[in-house]
Amino acid sequence: MKLYSTPLSGHAHRVRLLLNMLQLDYQCIEAAAALRQQAEFRQLNPWQQIPVLVDDEVVIYDSNAILVYLVRRYAPDSHWLPDEPVAAAQVQLWLGKAAGEIRYGVGSARLIKQFHTPEDYASACSVAARFLPQMEAHLSTQRWLAGELPTIADLACYAYVACAPEGGISLQPWPAIRQWLAQVEALSGFESLPPLPLPEESENVPSR
Repeated sequence: MKLYSTPLSGHAHRVRLLLNMLQLDYQCIEAAAALRQQAEFRQLNPWQQIPVLVDDEVVIYDSNAILVYLVRRYAPDSHWLPDEPVAAAQVQLWLGKAAGEIRYGVGSARLIKQFHTPEDYASACSVAARFLPQMEAHLSTQRWLAGELPTIADLACYAYVACAPEGGISLQPWPAIRQWLAQVEALSGFESLPPLPLPEESENVPSR
């Protein structure tokens, strides 16, 4: 397998985590912005985004879709993507949160502070202010996001929440979230994103 990614991409990080945890061999190919503009890459992903997974003749280019593919292809009976209806629905719910509130909240704040991405910082903080209390309340009553064992939902949501301080959003008010992050980090096969310098000022999102 080949994974087109960059070291600092949270979307690619969730895929690397699952590949590691399933103990699958793969080649990581650096796909910086210049490479993503090339015609060969556009054939893999017309959106010119990472990550992209190439597994023989199969090409998948959405990070959450890649997670689903890897589990169904290589670990179909595992806890990573349960078949039980309620747990399966919870996984889908949190995959949606990863693509929605997390990406456009703490994820957007990190992009703005670290990479000067032209997004709206006030909007990112507002989304985080609505979402983080909900995530904290959820994790205050259960160990993992979608059931009693870790799933791809935990991997999908991890990186941008863990990197919230890099976007100037403090995690100090959220002990349950911080405990959950530590649990993900304790999983066999975990690898960290390279750290980035913290902004001088942080937003403490109120808990109420």
